[in-house]
Amino acid sequence: MTEQARALEGALQRELGRVAYGVEEAIHALTIALIGRGHVLLEGPPGLGKTLLSNAFARVLGGVFKRVQGTADLMPTDLTGVHVFNADTRRFEFREGPLFADVVLVDEINRAGPKTQSALLEAMEERFVTVDGERFRLPDDFLVVATQNPREFEGTYPLPESQLDRFMLSVQMSYPARADEARILAEYALPGASPRETVELAAVRRDALARAREELATVHVSAALTDYILDIVAATRQSASVSLGLSSRAALALARCARIEAALRGGEFVVPDDVKRVAAWVIPHRIALAPDAVLEGLSASSELERILDAVPVPREPGE
Repeated sequence: MTEQARALEGALQRELGRVAYGVEEAIHALTIALIGRGHVLLEGPPGLGKTLLSNAFARVLGGVFKRVQGTADLMPTDLTGVHVFNADTRRFEFREGPLFADVVLVDEINRAGPKTQSALLEAMEERFVTVDGERFRLPDDFLVVATQNPREFEGTYPLPESQLDRFMLSVQMSYPARADEARILAEYALPGASPRETVELAAVRRDALARAREELATVHVSAALTDYILDIVAATRQSASVSLGLSSRAALALARCARIEAALRGGEFVVPDDVKRVAAWVIPHRIALAPDAVLEGLSASSELERILDAVPVPREPGE
């Protein structure tokens, strides 16, 4: 049985649900990324609680948390750090930037320029940063939670495909249900009411996360399921509506997230529904539509639905 992963998500849902309402799906996705050592892109209009959720997530993990606000004048060294001359020692010393943390919130990442966005690539993939030819290691559990406004908003820059591919999951946050929004008004309508200051969140123990990761080895992935994942990946590359299909990194993310999804539901093996469940978070932000498809009004999500309907589902995935 996969009890550790389920217990970890239960703790995250319980604690984060005390300050952020109606975002259970986003918390589920954050749990998958946490166990899978991936990074998360939270997308949606301003004012829906993306920053609040990210801040609370870092508090629950109990690690070092730092926040970066994306702006047009943000420079790469504002993220990585810089060498500063020390007059006392007569030597240059490295001052760490905000990337040197367990959880880094990059708020409104698509308001930063392309050069600054590119500074995150090495950090997200290799957990290292290079400054003035010198390489520095980031924390082992380094995790980026980036928020993004819709690209048609003024002052935004589209993220390059290479950076989008480094986000394990992209989660769309929509407007809350009426009941959840009523709770938000009831809790935070008074001036000065701040969930970050008034609610004490219990930190998740690090050994709980380690045990959740260890038990993934007990979740079986059959050859039929592996073929199913590869068929989905191949379909994105062969589709006439797609100009850029999934990479091998994306295939690995889909397989890893499906395994974690199986563990979170208490399963002993991965089934096609696990793959379909996580596909909406893993795939759409990684594929680029062909110009004709864009003119026809197609979206990456609708193309994914078509592909999932077209790819044959294995009958006995548990064998």
